[in-house]
Amino acid sequence: MSAPTPRRVRVRAPELIGKGGWVNTGGRRYTLADLRGRIVVLDFWTFCCINCLHVLDELRELEEKHRDTVVVIGVHSPKFVHEAEHRAVVDAVERYGVEHPVLDDPELGTWKQYAVRAWPTLVVIDPEGYVVAQHSGEGHVHAIERLVAELEAEHGAKGTLRRGDGPYVAPEPEPTALRFPGKAVVLPGGTFLVSDTTRHQLVELAADGESVVRRIGSGLRGFADGGAGTAAFNEPQGLALLDESAVVVADTVNHALRRLDLASGDVTTLAGTGKQWMQGDPTSGPGGEINLSSPWDVALFGGRIWIAMAGVHQLWAYDPAEGTVAVAAGTTNEGLVDGPVAEAWFAQPSGLAATPDRLWLADSETSALRWVDREGVVRTAVGSGLFDFGHRDGAAGQALLQHPLGVTVLPDGSVAVSDTYNHALRRYDPATGEVTTLATDLREPSDAVLVGDDIVVVESAGHRLTRLRLPEEAVRVQAVAHRTRRAATEVAPGAVRLDVVFQPPAGQKLDTRYGPASRLLVSATPPELLLKGEGADSDLTRELELNPSVTEGVLHVSATAASCDDDPANAYPACHVHRQDWGVPVRLTRGGADRLPLVLAGMDPE
Repeated sequence: MSAPTPRRVRVRAPELIGKGGWVNTGGRRYTLADLRGRIVVLDFWTFCCINCLHVLDELRELEEKHRDTVVVIGVHSPKFVHEAEHRAVVDAVERYGVEHPVLDDPELGTWKQYAVRAWPTLVVIDPEGYVVAQHSGEGHVHAIERLVAELEAEHGAKGTLRRGDGPYVAPEPEPTALRFPGKAVVLPGGTFLVSDTTRHQLVELAADGESVVRRIGSGLRGFADGGAGTAAFNEPQGLALLDESAVVVADTVNHALRRLDLASGDVTTLAGTGKQWMQGDPTSGPGGEINLSSPWDVALFGGRIWIAMAGVHQLWAYDPAEGTVAVAAGTTNEGLVDGPVAEAWFAQPSGLAATPDRLWLADSETSALRWVDREGVVRTAVGSGLFDFGHRDGAAGQALLQHPLGVTVLPDGSVAVSDTYNHALRRYDPATGEVTTLATDLREPSDAVLVGDDIVVVESAGHRLTRLRLPEEAVRVQAVAHRTRRAATEVAPGAVRLDVVFQPPAGQKLDTRYGPASRLLVSATPPELLLKGEGADSDLTRELELNPSVTEGVLHVSATAASCDDDPANAYPACHVHRQDWGVPVRLTRGGADRLPLVLAGMDPE
């Protein structure tokens, strides 16, 4: 007699609250009672987060396949101050093609109710209104797909499943020439090539920066080589001249590098397979055989096309002579650590610009301006870490940016920074070490290019290119400094047990074929917060000792777990790697918790 199936743990789902209101519902507000009878997937996201954008794309197939039973609700939970602005959330929903309702939760009310600790987090609610699963990070949709099938069968039999149309209401399209453009490059003939990201095209504009000369790409989300009218892109971003005849394109959501022949308009693929790079995949080889992960910008430096690989917090490089691609800098750990390229940490690098001796980069999640030198060493000019940001000029060591996406080298050797979430163009002068503001009131600038004595800015949320004369004097702005908005978790000084909860999805088991199935990496800011427990090990439980003399800080936790289909008859089971990085603000208080649970997948049993 077979053992009975264990009863699924269920917890009553808290109500959905958000002072920003709802997007993509035609103005209607929803409660969980309105959604009773449907399987609800809550996606806690914020639009700065590349892992959140990966999950948006993972969810598209699930939404389409189960459109009459599953309702995905995005719960937008901001990290940066700019992300708490409702207009910015509405823009992001359109920019990334979100086709489900989104609850704007600027004060993190629903985030706190569901005890969420990381972006992205997915929570599954059954048709009777109970939470039945929680997953942090990306790569969990296969598990949710299996759970949805179980819930459809279970609640179909009980009569508690309600099928029908969902609450999504599409917004009206806007008739602009560009829609959330990402990057631009000046072509040899003096025209501009712009990545028209939301419309999945490249657009060539005349020298006036307004008149459309031609469009490259079908305008439909896809991955196809071909002529100007048939080739397909998926939210393209970065552009760089490969030579006088061709442009390299960072085709972000296709996880690919493409080549545009300027004369014919033909598009071919240089690197990437269309699949996202995951832990364990090869990190070098022929371009067409190697997976990439959300390449955001490209620049020619030292004879190679360097790639801001935002999806894995690294820099890669493509060798056009050999047709190969490889990791060039970074470890895949997210943060701000300088040093040799093999040891440096980045956080969603999103903009690149080269001089003969330096590759400048906008490291967006640390709100930092950094560079790589010819000797292979990474250094930071502006920025201090994942949680400090703002708009402050002055000495670079205390200056602040807010999620910059672009960098541009100026004629005098200084660097212009597209300070995206501050709606500003900033300048860093390496000769003086000073940061100033060149222009304000730009709507989410994401790139800029030089044309004579002018600088042409890509105003992404303004849907246009804006030409500015390089100012001789800086603009004075009132200094503003911020820290990440999340409330700190109160923990006890001394011994604290860190538990990363991972339960393999139904029908799967831990993958121990090649050694331990999991890995846990722990560090802290400031480092002296941790007296014991720092470093890497295979156990997902760790005994920490927190320094009583440090009253608050951030625990940085990175967890990886591998699982495979549990079918002895299948010689080639499907396997999955689950990974999440947490930055947990903590405050040490008497009577605080002596256990810190972080859910990677499943439900916390305690």
